[in-house]
Amino acid sequence: MARVDVVVPCYNYGQFLPACVESVLAQEGVDVRILIIDDCSPDDSADVGARLAAADPRIEFTRHTVNRGHIATYNEGLMEWAESDYCVLLSADDLLTPGSLARAVAVMEAHPQIGFVHGRFIPLEDGNAARQPSTIATACSYLVESGHQWIENICRACKNHIASPEVVVRTRLQRQLAGYRSDLPYTGDLEMWLRFASHGDVGILDADQAYYRRHGRNMSVNLASTSLKTLNQLWAAYDTGLRNDALPGDLRARGERLARDGIAHAALQDVYRLLQLGHSEDCEPLFRFASTLHPQARSWRLHSRLKWRLRLGPVLWPLLRRVAGKSVA
Repeated sequence: MARVDVVVPCYNYGQFLPACVESVLAQEGVDVRILIIDDCSPDDSADVGARLAAADPRIEFTRHTVNRGHIATYNEGLMEWAESDYCVLLSADDLLTPGSLARAVAVMEAHPQIGFVHGRFIPLEDGNAARQPSTIATACSYLVESGHQWIENICRACKNHIASPEVVVRTRLQRQLAGYRSDLPYTGDLEMWLRFASHGDVGILDADQAYYRRHGRNMSVNLASTSLKTLNQLWAAYDTGLRNDALPGDLRARGERLARDGIAHAALQDVYRLLQLGHSEDCEPLFRFASTLHPQARSWRLHSRLKWRLRLGPVLWPLLRRVAGKSVA
């Protein structure tokens, strides 16, 4: 029976930790080992983790004496501890769905050229009931996609549609490619998937593989302060992930063009949202970012409309729209 190592980083998630661990222990068709790493949490995470480890020999627990941050914690588990054929990074506030690991391992066993597999995730939002997974069987339909095609697709989408708990990777390849980059604290997972896809095929499962917790945030407060940082990190992930000697030059160039185009458009969409929220003073840095990343952005119709909207302000712009009789941004 295949064995899967599951790294559970935990910071201040003691209340979620028991359910997370139970979702791993309940997996059928695979042997599991779990490492809980508490990153010096101020809550009761250490007590909960130690209690869980004492109750089941499949669980190990360690606690940092000082907070080392999530990237160092991830890499500790993945690069220093994991040794089975397959491994998973599962945050302490997330859950695996029934049959998740068996489904992933079956596909990877059948296709040795696959570097990682992923399926879908089910959002977990505070106060809302999560839907049931689409399947609990230990097998599902799936697609094997070449790594190069997967890279082109995710560059065209220009966003990371993988949350992380729904991913299973080959431990051997993880060690070969090294861990998460400390200079990409927000988008290191995207860069990681680009790296994996550069060295193997990708398995895409037609199944809900994990529950991913989304903690409540106020978009109107956070958008202005986080948009530019997020877009810079997104571009850095693509830029770094595509600078890979394993990729042919034409794919690197095509992927970069697609990423530049998509991220510049995303910056202008954030300008639109800021104007809708009345934060016109935060728009110019996003205009500059879009134009620097993609020089043709200044000639786009959306760029021109948003610039006029910014210049005219919230009083004159609606008047212009009514006079023009057009629906504009």
